[in-house]
Amino acid sequence: MDPLINRRTFVGVGIASGISLAASARVFRDDDQILGHGEHRFRVVKDWGVQDPAKIPVKDCHEMVMTRDGRLIMFGNHTKNNAIIYNKDGKVMGTWGTAFPGGHGCSIADENGEEFLFLTDPDRHQVFKTTLDGKVVMTLDPPLDAEQYSDAGRYKPTETAIAPNGDIFVADGYGSQYLVRYSSTGELLGVYAGPGGDEDRFNNMHGVAVDSRDAANPTLLLTARAQNKFKRFSLDGDYIETIDLPGAWVCRPVIVGKNLACAVIISGHQSWKSDRSGFVLILDENNKVVSCPGGHEPKYVDGQVQAMSQARPDVFMHPHDVCIDRDGNLYVPQWNSAQTYPVKLERV
Repeated sequence: MDPLINRRTFVGVGIASGISLAASARVFRDDDQILGHGEHRFRVVKDWGVQDPAKIPVKDCHEMVMTRDGRLIMFGNHTKNNAIIYNKDGKVMGTWGTAFPGGHGCSIADENGEEFLFLTDPDRHQVFKTTLDGKVVMTLDPPLDAEQYSDAGRYKPTETAIAPNGDIFVADGYGSQYLVRYSSTGELLGVYAGPGGDEDRFNNMHGVAVDSRDAANPTLLLTARAQNKFKRFSLDGDYIETIDLPGAWVCRPVIVGKNLACAVIISGHQSWKSDRSGFVLILDENNKVVSCPGGHEPKYVDGQVQAMSQARPDVFMHPHDVCIDRDGNLYVPQWNSAQTYPVKLERV
């Protein structure tokens, strides 16, 4: 069993002392807390990470990463504490951040043995490189030197990915749908892709990740969320292939071992106004969907996965990301979820 995908989704918020009524909106069926399919099945961990919102409030819990020493950093858009640092048991180890009203993307990268975060704020039109405790060490402003950008308002970055050589790729998912490439020191190197319906174009380039499963030939996986697809590009910005995921409005791709995981913020049949929506996808090394925690079992006809949808409205409310620990447990932060805390799914 590949330990890569064993992340728990924290969905249950009980009506505990100090927890708001909004946070207690999640309801669990006690008769069946097992989600997923095949070798990738998970048990919902009730009340993981739940805090007193008067002391540690959240707004939208956008993304999570795990540090080398096992801490889990959740990044969101509440300016009392943009970042909440958890241990795997859900205990808060610390908080930081008041300057990111649009706090959205959070990636982690190792640089000569030191870990750094790369944060995006589409409201500020900027990308920030920080230490793990939130100290800003580099700021990437809008790429106004590029012909594709006439003003800063057209640049609303949602995600970053760091190449093996340190180059920084920025997905402008809420702005102009371009992939912007910088050197490790912030020099603008190129602008790729762009808006449109063709295979090498995007509607909501929400996420980007470096796929190093083929170590000799790393590539980029880009999210085309409104198109229900991932699209693969070379590190030089050339289109390679499309992975169709009908019915799944996918967020950023997360590579773990041989697998790929992602959050699905809404199902194809749902609307953005739906209170209960979404699930998690797990794909194998051949890009085949092998498990849908919170969704119906994936079905294939003539080699093509059929339209996917949510099966457990009692669990998820707009999942926005997945973080996977070394035991294969899943942690799922959620957008527009009545200010609830991340969901943990424990692999079984």
